Amino acid sequence: MELNLTIENRIEELRRLASLVEEFGAGENWPPDLVFQVNLVLEEVAINVINYGHDGGLHEIEIALSSELDALTIEVIDDGRSFDPTEDAKAPDVTLPMEERPVGGLGVYLVRTMMDEMRYRREGGRNHLTLVKYRAE
Repeated sequence: MELNLTIENRIEELRRLASLVEEFGAGENWPPDLVFQVNLVLEEVAINVINYGHDGGLHEIEIALSSELDALTIEVIDDGRSFDPTEDAKAPDVTLPMEERPVGGLGVYLVRTMMDEMRYRREGGRNHLTLVKYRAE
C-alpha cells in the first residue's frame, strides 16, 4: 500500500502530515510505536527542509510512504539547497553533558538511529531522501 502526498514548506503543515500518517498507519495495522517513529522522523526531516532548505517563498515537499510486509519505505523530495544528511551532517557527541553540547545536529542523528537505512541522491535540482524501516512480523 502506498501514500503519496505533498505539503508546503510551512510548520502548520506538520499537523496535517501527522494526521495522514496516523490514518495510513491505522489502515496498514502498524503498531503504535511504528506510527510514532514515522511521525517523528518525518517531522524532523520536514522541519529541516522548512528551516534550512530555502531563503523564503512557498515550496513543496513530496512524501511517499510504501508499506510492505517486511519494510516501510519513506521518500522525501524537495527542491531546497543540496543537503546530503548521510555525508553533510556530523554525528553529535551524545556523551557530552547537555550544557556542553552545541545546538543542532540531533535531528539527523535521531532519524539515523530510528531508521534501518538512509540513502540520499541529488537529481534534477532536488533532494531525494530515502528511509527504510524493516518490520519484524
